[in-house]
Amino acid sequence: MTKRKENSTNSINREYITTNCDAIYTVCKISGRWKMKIIYTLSTYETLRFNELRDHIQGITDRMLTLQLKELEADSLVVRKVFPEVPPRVEYSLTDITKELLPIWPALEQWAEKHRALVSEDNEE
Repeated sequence: MTKRKENSTNSINREYITTNCDAIYTVCKISGRWKMKIIYTLSTYETLRFNELRDHIQGITDRMLTLQLKELEADSLVVRKVFPEVPPRVEYSLTDITKELLPIWPALEQWAEKHRALVSEDNEE
């Protein structure tokens, strides 16, 4: 992924929005095609190695998983633990602050169910 210029309109707008709204800040940290799936998978299995994590997330490429894990680690949402062994072993797990997000999961799922039903009804009319 390429870095945005700090003075670009996109960067300025993102900074303004995330500074002034905590809900948007949260969504920006966990948004992306795979981040929530990675968080959910790690919440289910607690600690996984890269290949185990990839095997549990159907359709993700090695490159995308690597990029998403780096972003999650940079945002202190995932811990990457490297064991000094040969061959090296790396494990991923959720940080305590990320675990605090887990209780909202059922509410998000309920909202999604309702929204899908609403959209489905609208499409049938």
